[in-house]
Amino acid sequence: MPTINVQMFEGRTLEQKRAFVQAVTEATCKSLGCAPGSVDIIIQDVSRDNWATGGRLWSEPAPEA
Repeated sequence: MPTINVQMFEGRTLEQKRAFVQAVTEATCKSLGCAPGSVDIIIQDVSRDNWATGGRLWSEPAPEA
């Protein structure tokens, strides 16, 4: 049973999440040859205050070049 963990910024709509999990489930079943009922997807919505890249929180403005 594949379990897929996805972390993304919060703010997606329920409709967007539905479309996403459907697409990921289809791709997983096609590539791994498993049944849709065996695919678990866990979505974790993360605040931009709790995500950083290159030493900068995503909630902070980008530095001026």
